[in-house]
Amino acid sequence: MLGSLIVGLASSTLIACSPKAEPFQGTDITGVDYAQGFRLKDQNGVERSLADFQGKVTVVFFGFTQCPDVCPTSLTTMAEVKRLLGAQDDALQVIFITVDPERDTLPLLKAYMSNFDPTFLALRPEPSQLPSLAADFKTYYKKVEGKTPTSYSMDHSTGKFIFDTQGRVRLYSQYGTEAHVLKDDIQKLLKVK
Repeated sequence: MLGSLIVGLASSTLIACSPKAEPFQGTDITGVDYAQGFRLKDQNGVERSLADFQGKVTVVFFGFTQCPDVCPTSLTTMAEVKRLLGAQDDALQVIFITVDPERDTLPLLKAYMSNFDPTFLALRPEPSQLPSLAADFKTYYKKVEGKTPTSYSMDHSTGKFIFDTQGRVRLYSQYGTEAHVLKDDIQKLLKVK
């Protein structure tokens, strides 16, 4: 009995003395039952899934190429995150999923991504796939009619889902999060096995 008491005290002392993991600055959503994956074509016509990015931290967000501000700002921020990662930049994969598959063709998505970073991928769901994909990611989108049938806009959620190197969704980051904050969270995830 004394032996088990000593072992119990020793293990609690070790736990108390071990360094505590630094908290994430993004919202920790580890273990949620949504945002579990996708199987979609990228701007090059290659079918992609989260399994393709094992070993990398993957950042996924939704938008459209004719977005006037949120989408280009988010992609510019992610390009800055990649720059800030320095030698670790190849451990980051950025994925942009269009909520406007009617207008966002694969060639248009390819041209759009080239404005930000050649390694960023744009995925295009078929119009019939978009509702279930958006529901799985708890992502809002809605077509907003314009003056002509082709001049519509899209309202959409603006946050980013961040997956660890094993393809598990771990963090949700609000639009407007600064590049250095995202970089810090990504570096913490790179240390997680």
